Amino acid sequence: MADNTDKSKEGFLYPIGRYRGEFTPEHLAFNANLQEFAQRVSLLCGLETGGKIPPGEAYKEIKNLWQQLRESKKSLLDQAKIDPPDVPEE
Repeated sequence: MADNTDKSKEGFLYPIGRYRGEFTPEHLAFNANLQEFAQRVSLLCGLETGGKIPPGEAYKEIKNLWQQLRESKKSLLDQAKIDPPDVPEE
């Protein structure tokens, strides 16, 4: 029974929206990274607003998360533009 409660808490705390864009494995992975970025930034903003962490620490953490998201974009989306998948000609 605790397992269902843990799953519902996780779904509440870390909601994941369905991906509705053009499907590629790279787009799906980047979307997951983007949603995680947004969730973590929201959490950091709440902690800072509530006085649990100082503004400078929140800024530093968000900047770090942004750099991770940027690297994710470069490796997943920009690389896909450079190396298009092999598509057989008809």
